[in-house]
Amino acid sequence: MAQLDTLDIIVLTVILAGTAAYFTKGKYWGVTKDPYANSFANGNGLKAGKTRNIIEKMDESGKNCIIFYGSQTGTAEDYASRLAKEGKSRFGLETMVADLEDYDYDNLDAIPSDKIVMFVLATYGEGEPTDNAVDFYEFITGEDVAFSESADPALGNLHYVAFGLGNNTYEHYNSMVRNVNKALEKLGAHRIGEAGEGDDGAGTMEEDFLAWKDPMWNALAEKMGLEEREAVYEPIFGIVERDGLTKDSPEVYLGEPNKMHLEGTAKGPFNAHNPYIAPIAESKELFSVKDRNCLHMEVDISGSNLTYETGDHIAIWPTNPGLEVDEFLNILSLKDKQDTVISVKALEPTAKVPFPTPTTYDAIIRYHLEICAPVSRQFLGTLAAFAPDDDTKAEMAKLGSDKDYFHDKISKNNYNIARALGVVSNGKKWSNVPFSAFIEGLTKLQPRYYSISSSSKVQPKKISITAVVENQLIPGRADPFKGVATNYLLALKQKQNGDPNPEAFGLTYEILGPRNKYDGIHVPVHVRHSNFKLPSDPSKPVILIGPGTGVAPFRGFVQERAELARQGQNVGRTLLFFGCRKRNEDFMYESEWEEYKKALGDNFEMITAFSREGPKKVYVQHRLKERSQEINELLEKKAYFYVCGDAANMAREVNTVLAQILAENRGITEAKAEEIVKNMRASNQYQEDVWS
Repeated sequence: MAQLDTLDIIVLTVILAGTAAYFTKGKYWGVTKDPYANSFANGNGLKAGKTRNIIEKMDESGKNCIIFYGSQTGTAEDYASRLAKEGKSRFGLETMVADLEDYDYDNLDAIPSDKIVMFVLATYGEGEPTDNAVDFYEFITGEDVAFSESADPALGNLHYVAFGLGNNTYEHYNSMVRNVNKALEKLGAHRIGEAGEGDDGAGTMEEDFLAWKDPMWNALAEKMGLEEREAVYEPIFGIVERDGLTKDSPEVYLGEPNKMHLEGTAKGPFNAHNPYIAPIAESKELFSVKDRNCLHMEVDISGSNLTYETGDHIAIWPTNPGLEVDEFLNILSLKDKQDTVISVKALEPTAKVPFPTPTTYDAIIRYHLEICAPVSRQFLGTLAAFAPDDDTKAEMAKLGSDKDYFHDKISKNNYNIARALGVVSNGKKWSNVPFSAFIEGLTKLQPRYYSISSSSKVQPKKISITAVVENQLIPGRADPFKGVATNYLLALKQKQNGDPNPEAFGLTYEILGPRNKYDGIHVPVHVRHSNFKLPSDPSKPVILIGPGTGVAPFRGFVQERAELARQGQNVGRTLLFFGCRKRNEDFMYESEWEEYKKALGDNFEMITAFSREGPKKVYVQHRLKERSQEINELLEKKAYFYVCGDAANMAREVNTVLAQILAENRGITEAKAEEIVKNMRASNQYQEDVWS
């Protein structure tokens, strides 16, 4: 073989380098920076190089009021944004909204006394912090909190405001704001106004927030010497139409959550910022009644690094139905601009655009905004200035200021924003509203969480979902109120089972997803880990209370205990209380329970309550009371007690019945029995996975 001399090698090197440069231009070099680009590059949180020092951030951006939020479903984040806008427009405060997980807290003591810190904190589950507030909560409530300076008291300089979001059907109602407030006071911080509490369980969250904030602003203005001015809408985001781009341009986001998904290179970790586009392996109907649907779905996670444990939750990322997207576009006179490409740019340095751009009006409305959620009174008041005529403006102002009038006209019908605007204006178009107002005023479309109904030991790569499709008639409203995610799942199930034109109660969805990336029946998901867990010792007895879809996690629990029994392990007594309307209509997984019975033998018993089969309605709490003696005996053997389902009625009544069982069987007062139940909760012997 001929030898290459030095000149040949140099020439070859130059040719290779030139070839590589040609094929990598625009990817690794020569990249034109989009002046409107935002930070959704990888979908995994904080950008490299961004400061975690809150004082640095406030100083460099000229802020004197920071609103921290701890949010799981987006409501606390929405309230934080609303406080920021109101503080700036009414009082001239230089406000910024901050995710608690984006900053360190050891220099809270160095925040000057002429600056304000607000905390808007949701309580999740059984008194737990939201995912993004875990580190902050552990820090601020810790025994030995260490701050950057040696002041005594440590937070003597800190002036703060606090509002909590909770649910009174849970034992630890609003525990986040209560515990954080207590910790801050202990550290010497000075609260301004009352620590507000909103109650989702009573359905009064929005009005609780509105009733709290006005006295809070008055107290803050007096304490800090603020002067109120006439509130005028000032946009936080600028909208720029991109004439050089179309919806077919490869750099335009059509609903993809981040750049990896846009480029088709999505990889883990998959989480609340970055979903996995999972295939649905199987889907079927569980009910045998015409006007109600309950779905069973198997989501395949084998192509991802996602893992789950029995008792965890799966998050489904829904899309808005086409009918609601069209109504929204129509009422704003945006139908002709549906596919117009726009960029959204933050007009102040601490604001974060909540989705990637450039994108289209359609993609924002379909994939990123909660356009189907009930509209807030405060937001209607904000939009009054942009009403199409004076009569509509006066009506909007009245709705924004009169809570009883608002309830009668809007909230009792669960109207979303497009419906509300159409009703108030009698169909006249709202073409004067800046689109930025909706990006700022509507919550980001949130994932919906479902209790996983399978065992990770039995099927580690497939996650089961059990979900009733929400299609609810409301008195006074012409059409039923339909759940966004469950009707989306119903349409996916119809498509998978051969329906060429899937239509969930009249709703159609973009089932194929942006650029057909969900083709083949896929759904975006991630997993949220839960503390709702079986005892580590399978010989411990368990008592499971799960009416309706509350049985979902218990299917996984029983599935797992049956598998352990097949493997020869000693599995303790398993009592499952299940309730539904009628055996022949909505008895979920009826044949499966028989299979689990074969594996577990007499150690498994299912006690049923069919509420509409007899002359009197019978529920799981009634069946629980009938087994009073056995329940007490199992609890004396340290049985674990689990409840899943409706928080407002069933779970509360089960709690009451359990205390009665203990009182009657142990000869103690109900007060003493309630104390025992409370201690069971504290030690995780009594666990709940409940919802409103």
